[in-house]
Amino acid sequence: MDFVVFTSSPGAAVGICYGRVANNLPPPSSAVELLKSNHISNVRLFNTEPATLRSFYGAGINLMIGVPNEDLPALSSGTAATAIQWLQSNIFAHVPPNQVRYIAVGNEVFLKDPYFTPHVVPSIINLHSALRTLGLSESIKLSSPQAASVIVNTYPPSSATFDPSLQSAIVPLLQFLHDTRSPFMANVYPYISYVSEASHVSPDYALFRGGGEPVRDGALAYDNLFDASVDAFVWAMEREGFGGVEVVVAETGWPTAGGEAASAANALAFNGNVVRRAASDTGTPKRPGVGVEVYLFGVFDENEKVGEEYEKHFGIFGLDGAKAYNLSFN
Repeated sequence: MDFVVFTSSPGAAVGICYGRVANNLPPPSSAVELLKSNHISNVRLFNTEPATLRSFYGAGINLMIGVPNEDLPALSSGTAATAIQWLQSNIFAHVPPNQVRYIAVGNEVFLKDPYFTPHVVPSIINLHSALRTLGLSESIKLSSPQAASVIVNTYPPSSATFDPSLQSAIVPLLQFLHDTRSPFMANVYPYISYVSEASHVSPDYALFRGGGEPVRDGALAYDNLFDASVDAFVWAMEREGFGGVEVVVAETGWPTAGGEAASAANALAFNGNVVRRAASDTGTPKRPGVGVEVYLFGVFDENEKVGEEYEKHFGIFGLDGAKAYNLSFN
């Protein structure tokens, strides 16, 4: 998936994924104009496709750029010089460094693409050395977005831990993030939790609608699954000794079709609440008043996505540029 961020000031940044797994999308140049017309000032891209990157050149949009999983072995086995060459040829040849906010090293590697797991942290370290050599290590932060399923025992959030089988990969990543003041990136989809555990998760809890008894976790109370999911990561990191690491939600969203409770009305309810809470720095019960930077998935529906039918229907905009529902990004 590729990504866009809408900023609200004050407040945490809000973004949207710009995915291109489809055969019917408008050209990237048209997508960039659409994003600009909606006052979107940050974008996450999940790969370094040159034409897409060039479309953002000088657009006034900051970028989170993904390193494809398949590029990790070469980056991890190389040197800082190898990483500099990779950055220059794959990113900085197409967009200037001052447009790059994050580099996301792989996506959901640890559980969904485990062959590449040993290559994640070495790649990050080499890229960080390269950025430091280029004088960019403070302005461009590195992380590696992970699926929510890397944590277990998430109910209640305070019991959450990282999957023990991932310990050898997670701890070095957390150490790097701590040392470089970089965020842990998590892909959080309450919709998926709802459809897979409908007997335990109410639609009101998944959609921020309240109405039921809050989930009690010691002195904390949760009235929505999004906050509980974010705080589960906070608790899990704290358990490993890294309680000060920020959480950035690198993907979240709700589909408009293709599955149970998938509708434009529900997508508006979910994404609207996510935007409002970020813009107002609501935070979570464990970290109140600390706004959660978040990226909504996605810009368009993607008709070539594989998996469940609903995966094709996360688009906030239609192919003609009209909003699928009246979501405000402020």
